[in-house]
Amino acid sequence: MNGMLSLDLSHKWAVIGGSTQGIGLATARALANLGANCVLVARNEQKLKAAVASLPLAKGNHHRYAVADYSSPNTLVPAIAQAMGGEKPVILVNNTGGPAGGAITDATPEQFLAAFQQHLICNHLLAQWIVPYMKQAGYGRIINVVSTSVKIPLNGLGVSNTIRGAVASWAKTMANELAQYGITVNNVLPGATETERLEAIINNKVNQSGTEKTDIIAKMQAEIPAKRFGMPEEIGSVIAFLATPAAGYVNGTSIPVDGGRTGSI
Repeated sequence: MNGMLSLDLSHKWAVIGGSTQGIGLATARALANLGANCVLVARNEQKLKAAVASLPLAKGNHHRYAVADYSSPNTLVPAIAQAMGGEKPVILVNNTGGPAGGAITDATPEQFLAAFQQHLICNHLLAQWIVPYMKQAGYGRIINVVSTSVKIPLNGLGVSNTIRGAVASWAKTMANELAQYGITVNNVLPGATETERLEAIINNKVNQSGTEKTDIIAKMQAEIPAKRFGMPEEIGSVIAFLATPAAGYVNGTSIPVDGGRTGSI
């Protein structure tokens, strides 16, 4: 039983989406610190090289990258499979940038379709590819970085709220199907976290309201019981724990990491 409760990820390969910055990169570093071999996935090869070079080599692990674009779902699996070089991953972190903000009544069908492809379809294709390796190993972790809008929809994020809800339902369904094989599927729901995405949301609020940036930030932080924004490392640490053997009985959950902001239990 003690072995089952380990936090050690040595010799396990992990695929992490959107991992040249923000939550994705913080997650890769957290996984690498626990001994995982990481394959970083993003569009920009120069940023990928720099990100890989920044990862810790805690336990003789080594890291790779795959250049791929989540707006072209059919290119994802071939690019990552090539980067794997025959290695068999058992950890998948689905993470990619969120859709643009805006009222749902203003959203076009094309915006919904693009977000559905970028999030749910990409997640699904990657899961279908990786699950056979997980079944073979008798061990697997699929962790989706989603949003607290899964619990309570967020104002001004109409397309995002809709697609994030679909991803959460997809994940719960898959969790029920795969648990018998030693595979867990969970969602991590970041609150306001100090990333480029948050910076863009704040700037959008400034442009729409004409309010000072410092006032926008103060108002946002006042709504968070912790009275601050999260750090990417705080999200990455929760994701890394869910990837470990110790988290084997956590399955089919959506876990807010938001300083207490989400109003539901």
